[in-house]
Amino acid sequence: MESVCLPAGGNLNTNKLNSTNIMKLNRLNSIMAKSVATLAACTALNATAGTAPAPKNPAPIEPAPTALFDSIGATLDAAYDSRYYFRGLWFADNIVTTALNVSIPLTDKLTWGVGAAYISTVETPINNPTNLNRNSFDYSEIDVLTSLSYNAGWAKFGVQYQYYFYPDTYSGSNGLNAAGGNGINGGDPEFGILGNSELGFTVAIPVGNLNLGLGYFYDFTVGGSYFQASADYTIAVTDWLSIVPAIQTGYGIDYYTGHNTAVLANLNGQAANGFGGGNFPTSGFTHLLVSVAAPVKLTKSATFTPYVAWNHGFDLRSSLNATTHNEVFWGAKLSLAF
Repeated sequence: MESVCLPAGGNLNTNKLNSTNIMKLNRLNSIMAKSVATLAACTALNATAGTAPAPKNPAPIEPAPTALFDSIGATLDAAYDSRYYFRGLWFADNIVTTALNVSIPLTDKLTWGVGAAYISTVETPINNPTNLNRNSFDYSEIDVLTSLSYNAGWAKFGVQYQYYFYPDTYSGSNGLNAAGGNGINGGDPEFGILGNSELGFTVAIPVGNLNLGLGYFYDFTVGGSYFQASADYTIAVTDWLSIVPAIQTGYGIDYYTGHNTAVLANLNGQAANGFGGGNFPTSGFTHLLVSVAAPVKLTKSATFTPYVAWNHGFDLRSSLNATTHNEVFWGAKLSLAF
């Protein structure tokens, strides 16, 4: 940049000096303006150096892993049954059941289940056969269950332990006051049982809408075995209504067949000698149960399921059941999942 000095004598033309100074000041201002712009650009480049441009669609942030207990599932059931048949054996009428079951995933394939149920009769009249001359009796039952199930994809395998407690005894508060019987157990030790425990193994195989089930259960109290086979098929009518026909049967070996005492001499018009040798069978098929249910999805977590069923008792049960051999009954259940 040139500098301008006034001569000592001060004899330069004043107008010329002013013109020259104005031109040089304009040049200086232009250079400063360009320098400021260049400095600002460099600063901006330095600030963004090494920073990648923001993606148009950034990847979603992965949620933090949830705790184990966040994935627990539970089901609360309340049900009514006009007759209570369990594995082909009749227990009582007008049964009300409440049950809670909880499932806890241990791994992707292994699940631990725990549950409990309370079963009680509103009133069980005994009108037939006539030798059972009680007007009514009370029956109640408390069940507790723990299980492990493994999902292999094509099938689900389970092992379970269940305890049954009978506050009014296995045969109810009054027992069976049949011929030769007396007291609460009707003359047969089995009828006076207050509780029993069992170990079970199950297999469930889904084939489309068809579900196949197999089970084996060993009762430690009576030392008996029970085998069960079942199948059901789900027919979707709407997104909230289904029709589910089902069938079930079982085979028992020394599984709650009594002790051939006098109480078993003549139930339902069947004499013991009708089975040969004066003894009732202790092994054989128990029953055939056919049912049709209609689950109705009320909300995301609530399902109401009415059903109607037909039970046919084979020799291993018809000799014990204080009902007819072919029985139609019905019921309904409300389930809440949470």
